Amino acid sequence: MSGNTFSYWEQTAFIDNADVIIIGSGLVGLSAALHLKKQQPALKVLVLERGFLPTGASTKNAGFACFGSVSEILALLKKSPADEVVRMVNYKWRGLQRLRQNLGDANIDYQQHGGYELFMDGEEEHANECLDKLTYLNNTLKDAIGQPAIYSVADAKIAAFGFKNVCRMAYTPYEGQIHTGKMMRTLLNKVYQQDVLVLNGCEIKQIEQETNYTCLRTSQGNFKAAKVILATNAFASQLFPELNVIPGRGQVLVTKPIDGLKLKGTYHFDEGYYYFRNIDNRVLFGGGRNLDFETEKTWEFGQTEAVKNKLTTYLHDVILPGQDFEIDCWWSGIMGFGEDISPIVKQVSPGIFCAVRCNGMGVAMGSLVGEEVAELALG
Repeated sequence: MSGNTFSYWEQTAFIDNADVIIIGSGLVGLSAALHLKKQQPALKVLVLERGFLPTGASTKNAGFACFGSVSEILALLKKSPADEVVRMVNYKWRGLQRLRQNLGDANIDYQQHGGYELFMDGEEEHANECLDKLTYLNNTLKDAIGQPAIYSVADAKIAAFGFKNVCRMAYTPYEGQIHTGKMMRTLLNKVYQQDVLVLNGCEIKQIEQETNYTCLRTSQGNFKAAKVILATNAFASQLFPELNVIPGRGQVLVTKPIDGLKLKGTYHFDEGYYYFRNIDNRVLFGGGRNLDFETEKTWEFGQTEAVKNKLTTYLHDVILPGQDFEIDCWWSGIMGFGEDISPIVKQVSPGIFCAVRCNGMGVAMGSLVGEEVAELALG
């Protein structure tokens, strides 16, 4: 270390001697840390995080334990080979089971009330087209999640949920919801128990490769390790521009508590670009990235009037028609996308590995993506 940045105690107990440094303390990074320690308990693993809390999407997502809505999967089948889509649905499904297995349902407040997809008035033709393909989808995906009859028509429930301007609805019993904050707290506790050190407020400025190790120049000083794992999802291309990861901002709101809220389960519409659910008798509602892809292709957190207006309009006209509600808070998370529907898990240069681009499905994929990159680094 140069200068007197750290004391001898800090240097010997916190800074030096990491075998593996993981950049990013989100779901992928911490899952990688957990897997490394399970496989090789003697490894010294250090996690560096630039935010006060995990920056990106791990604590800022909507908490959907989902593997894909009907129109979303049909849209994927139009642009990717069927076997690839089936493989990704299976991957998300296994990832969700691994998340539950690693952390325990009670610890992440997992509830399986099923998932619904809404089709709006005026979309009848599109709705019928999608719902006519349910048998095809069920046959195509039954091996992917090991369940028959994954999707069914649920038009009869539209009125019970109090929706307006909705013409058709599909349902799957296999999707659930979680409390994202509890998920990350539980995961942090797990890695602490394995003697993994997580240091926050530490931004990577530069990565330099030496002969036997990689040096990370950070906002807090220099760190070095034999192996480095990049788990910064949407922000990966800031450090490695050659990685094809496009940021996509998701804007989210939560209302104040609403008496007698009828929502139960997770809800999607418009090919998964909009999503809402009940959390503590409040409506959590997010999406609208497709209103203006270019503007939402950003690393900046924040809101736009266009998306705020659209979400508020849908609340008034579709989700809570004729009901009084107040919006309690807004936030945004940054997801990582690419043309290819698969995440990028690979070695980027000697001793440096990446696990990025979860395509907005980090909750479903993150546990497995983290384990995969850990295996790669151990290899």
